[in-house]
Amino acid sequence: MKTILVTGPTGYIGGRLIPRLLARGYNVRAFTRHPEHLEGRPWSGSVEVFKGDVFCGEGLKEALAGADAAYYLIHSMAESGSFEAIEEASAKNFAAAALEAGVKKIVYLGGLGGEGKALSAHLNSRHRMGRIMREAGLNVTEFRAAIIVGSGSVSFEIIRYMVERLPLVPCSQCLRDTLCQPLAVRDVLAYLIAALDNPLSDGKIIEIGGSGVHTYRELMKIYAQVRGLKRIFFTCPFWSPAFCARLVGFITPVPGVMAKPLLESLRNDVVCSNTDALEIFPEIKPLDYRTAVQYALQRTAENAVETSWTAAYEPPYASPCSFKDTEGLILQDHYITVDAPAEKVYKVFSGIGGERGWFYGQWLWSLKALQDRLIGGVGLRRGRRHPDIVHQGEPLDFWRVERVIEGRTLLLRAEMKLPGKGWLQFETKPLGAASSTLRMTAYFEPRGFLGSLYWYSLYPVHTYIFRGLIREIRRRAVELK
Repeated sequence: MKTILVTGPTGYIGGRLIPRLLARGYNVRAFTRHPEHLEGRPWSGSVEVFKGDVFCGEGLKEALAGADAAYYLIHSMAESGSFEAIEEASAKNFAAAALEAGVKKIVYLGGLGGEGKALSAHLNSRHRMGRIMREAGLNVTEFRAAIIVGSGSVSFEIIRYMVERLPLVPCSQCLRDTLCQPLAVRDVLAYLIAALDNPLSDGKIIEIGGSGVHTYRELMKIYAQVRGLKRIFFTCPFWSPAFCARLVGFITPVPGVMAKPLLESLRNDVVCSNTDALEIFPEIKPLDYRTAVQYALQRTAENAVETSWTAAYEPPYASPCSFKDTEGLILQDHYITVDAPAEKVYKVFSGIGGERGWFYGQWLWSLKALQDRLIGGVGLRRGRRHPDIVHQGEPLDFWRVERVIEGRTLLLRAEMKLPGKGWLQFETKPLGAASSTLRMTAYFEPRGFLGSLYWYSLYPVHTYIFRGLIREIRRRAVELK
C-alpha cells in the first residue's frame, strides 16, 4: 500500500482529494499548520495528521519520511507581505525535505500561462514553484490549470457573485479579449489521482483544461444563461486590478487581497498549448464549462459542498489563537432554561448564520458586517458551508469555528477586525428528558485602551442583541419538531 502525503488538506483541492485517495486504498497523510481544523471531517480518523509549516520548514522531515509520493497544493496569495517570496521559500523547504526523504514522485498543481511571456506575479510564482522542485532533482508531475469550476472554488465564486448581484456587470478590455480554458473540479481531481500510478506523467509539465475555450466575459454570460438571469455587460473606463479587487471584495465573499493576484492574471491567455493531457490520460474526458457550472450549482443547491476556499483563508490581521481563560478577559454571560431537550437546543444554535442569519437584531449584525468590510474585514460574506452541519476549523460568516462538542457546545472565534480578540460560545446541558439549560457567553480580550473603550461603548448594544438572541434560540428550540 502506497503512502501519500497531502499538503494543504484544509484547502479547496486538498480537502476533496484526501477522501478519494482513501477510497482507492492509499495510506494517506495530511500536513497542515492547524490539525484542529481537520477534526470533524468524515475522513479525519482515517489519515495520519502531521503539524508543520512549509514556510518555516517545520515538521516536513517527519511528514515525508517513508512517503512514496506527495501532493504540493499550497499557495500564499492571501498572506501578508510578498506572497511570491513566501511561496518561493516554501517550495525550497519542501523540495529539500522531499529529496532527503527519497520521495519518488511529487504531484503539483500550478497555473496555465505561456512560458516566456509577461505573466502576472501570480502565474509567475506558480511556474517558479514547479521549477524549484524540478531543479532540486525531484520527479515532479506539474499540472497547469486555468479557472477551476466547482462549488466553493474561489474563481467560480467571483464569477457567480458578480453575475448574481450586479444587473450591470462592469468588464475590462481584457475580460472581452483574453482567453481562458476552465476545468471542472472533478476533472482536476481525476488528473491528480491518475498521475500517481501513470509513469508517462513522470517529470512532465501537463496543461489541463476543459473542452472549450472562452473569454472571461463569455464565462459570465454563460453563467447568467444557466441561471436564467438577464445581465448587461459593459466596458468600464476605470478598470484596473486594484479597483476591480476592491469591487470584488465588496460584492463577493472573496477578499480583495486574495482577488488582486487573480485579477492581475486576466491579461494572460490561459489556454492549453498541446494535447499531452488527453494523450497521457485518455480515460479522462473533461467537461465543457456550461456543464461544469450546472454541476457546481447543483452541489450548492443540495448543500453538498465538500470544501470551500474559505476554509483555508484566514485574514492576515486575525492571528490564529486558541481560547484561553486568562486574566484581562472581559466576558458577558447569559443563561436561560429551555423547555426542550439539549439536542434540540444544540441543533438550533449550531445552525446559526449563513442564509438563516443571526436570529435576532439582524440589522445590527448586518451593520457590523458592513463596517467590518469597509475597513477591509471579512464581513458576513463567507456564510457557512452547510446550513445544519458545522465542523471545527471552518468559517462561519465573520467567525471561525474553534471548538465543536456535538450536542453540547459551539465556540466561535471572531475574525472581524477588532481592537482585541473575541469569542462567542453557545453551550447547552440537559436538565431532564424534556428540558435543558442554554448558556451564551461572549469573551473579549482587549488590546490596549482602545480595546477596552470599544467593548464598554458597545456594552448596551451587546446586551440588547445577546438577550434577544438567547431568547430566540429558546423559542426556536421549543417549537422545533
